[in-house]
Amino acid sequence: MSRFFINLFFIFFSCLAICQNKPIDLNPKDTITYKQSYGLRLGVDLSRILRTSLDDNYKGLELVADYRLTQNLYIAAEIGNEEKTKQEDLYNFTTSGSYIKVGVNKNNYANWYGEQNLIYIGGRLAFSTFENTLNNYQYFDTNRYWSSEDFSSGSDIPENFSGLSATWLEAVFGTKVELFKNLYLGASIRLGIIISQKEDDRFPNLYIPGFNKVTDDSRFGVGYNYSISYFLPFYKKNKKATTLPESEEPNSGEL
Repeated sequence: MSRFFINLFFIFFSCLAICQNKPIDLNPKDTITYKQSYGLRLGVDLSRILRTSLDDNYKGLELVADYRLTQNLYIAAEIGNEEKTKQEDLYNFTTSGSYIKVGVNKNNYANWYGEQNLIYIGGRLAFSTFENTLNNYQYFDTNRYWSSEDFSSGSDIPENFSGLSATWLEAVFGTKVELFKNLYLGASIRLGIIISQKEDDRFPNLYIPGFNKVTDDSRFGVGYNYSISYFLPFYKKNKKATTLPESEEPNSGEL
């Protein structure tokens, strides 16, 4: 019996010696992987819907979409139409037309596990086709010195200027936050610069659908939107959890 225990101890200590030849890492790297959803997000601009309901001189609708290509890169687009009527001192006009914007967004927000929020910067190439209608106008009369009315008669017959267009670039800064499962609330501000435009010699472009107000002697414009959108997941990809470089890891010991 004693001989049996001697042989057993000999085998145990031999195995222990072999195991000690391989160092034991007390801080193993995390190799856990998790799946991230890739797909299409579709939504609508809430600000244009609200403005349409509150402003009798405005009608508009914009649909928004983005598709996830990589971890932080998205193809994005907006398409919509607007009709805006404005009263100036001497004239009243209406601009109506459609537009499309296509570009990319780059997410700069480091999400925690399971999050898919965005704080992004992006760019768009935008194009709009529209028409202007001069509803009425008056002439300014400088000879009516003592008259309380400074304007003489003009015309109440609408005049249409069609076949107008504009192309511009936009820099986009925005965010999308997941409120509930796959439901996102978004907001963005857009800085645009007009590349080219087609206008009628008799009446300039004072408002461009999708671009906003056009300022005299300036090609720049500012816009914004507030969107609600729903994410449609198509597939998932494995993403390996981020690990610290060896130089940044806590000191590990060896037995």
